[in-house]
Amino acid sequence: MKTAIIFACLLAVAFARPDAEIVRLDSDVGPESYVYNLETSDGTKKEEAGQLKNIGSENEAIVVHGSYSWVDEKTGEKFTVNYVADENGFQPQGAHLPVAPVA
Repeated sequence: MKTAIIFACLLAVAFARPDAEIVRLDSDVGPESYVYNLETSDGTKKEEAGQLKNIGSENEAIVVHGSYSWVDEKTGEKFTVNYVADENGFQPQGAHLPVAPVA
């Protein structure tokens, strides 16, 4: 299942920018964890690592840490999003992302 998800993500990146070529792709997929890195010729980068937690229990879940970045075609500005995805959902962070006001 994890392999299918990774393949789908890589395929989405490749088709999103048909003029970009993959210049680096590394992956290591195991039964309880995975790591992959992707870089394309247009400056897009994606790094992600996932680890299965609480294996065999009712609370089994995968925890993912990663980041992706891209260069805006018009301005040349580089954007980066770092994230965690776990039992609390997808939690992105980036200088360009809006932040909820403190209550």
